[in-house]
Amino acid sequence: MDERQKKLLKAIVESYIKTVKPIGSKSLCKKFNCSSATIRNEMGVLENLGFIEKNHISSGRIPSEAGYKYYVENLMKPKELTGEDVLKLQTIFRNNELELSDTINKTVEIISELTNYTSIILGKSSNENTLKQVSIIPITEDRIVALVCTDKGIVENKQFLLEDVSEIDEIVKTCEIINKMLVGTPINEVSKRLEFEIKPIISRQIKQYEAVYNIFADAFNDFVNKRENVYFGGKTKIFDEPEYNDVAEIKKLASKFEDKNFIKRIEEDTDDATGEIKIYIGEENDFDPNVTIIKSKYNRNGEEGTIAIVGPKRMEYDRVVGLLSYLQKELNEKEDGE
Repeated sequence: MDERQKKLLKAIVESYIKTVKPIGSKSLCKKFNCSSATIRNEMGVLENLGFIEKNHISSGRIPSEAGYKYYVENLMKPKELTGEDVLKLQTIFRNNELELSDTINKTVEIISELTNYTSIILGKSSNENTLKQVSIIPITEDRIVALVCTDKGIVENKQFLLEDVSEIDEIVKTCEIINKMLVGTPINEVSKRLEFEIKPIISRQIKQYEAVYNIFADAFNDFVNKRENVYFGGKTKIFDEPEYNDVAEIKKLASKFEDKNFIKRIEEDTDDATGEIKIYIGEENDFDPNVTIIKSKYNRNGEEGTIAIVGPKRMEYDRVVGLLSYLQKELNEKEDGE
């Protein structure tokens, strides 16, 4: 393509993204200061190259999957955030009371609101973490916090209310037994070993062993659930887009959102270095051929996962990439500042 054809393709893609209307030659004449015949000829070249295609219901043209891909790789520039966008996101990132996982979850909720697309957080599986230490911290006479630490540096806490304040000594004793016997165990295997190895021991040494056992079982189960849960922001947002006015199409995509096997496909092909934003258009992704997925990995102090934005192929690529780039910058700054 020559420069005019590249600019023409860029104009067609961005116009269709904005208006969802096929682009005719007349609408481009003034922008390019040339005749309708010239525009038609240039559009013919783009169509022959496979970058645009004829819409079935009009004489206008719309971008093809190849056209979107060329636009993303060669013509698009990430859009800078508005002051209002920055303010909304900064409110979350500057809240020091939030844990990283909560910060990311709330941030992608905002991104989903700003873009009207569905956002997904896929946390790294807990089986890649082994138990490093369990700690018990008394808060008041009848309240404690159980801390679970892994070899990856991940720390989760869970607060418990004690029915009997005498339980605290028994809880500390049980904690010592767990640290002696279970350190080095993959987190997702700890609950099983807790039940079959630790429970029989504490049943002989601890009076209220059932209550004590339940505290540690709940703490470990809570850790595993947090590590493996998929978190959605704006789960139904994508269905507000014009592409999804067909009930069958909505049902098909909605069922995939509920299927863990399909969701895992979003994460599986993200094998690039942390921080690189990847774009998978239509047939390029293994999730659904009628959507685009823009995603990147994050890794801070051992806490890993994938952030993915799911939208129609007619996605505001520049805006989504700009938002994800900003999110990455903030995550890196938070890490550097610690």
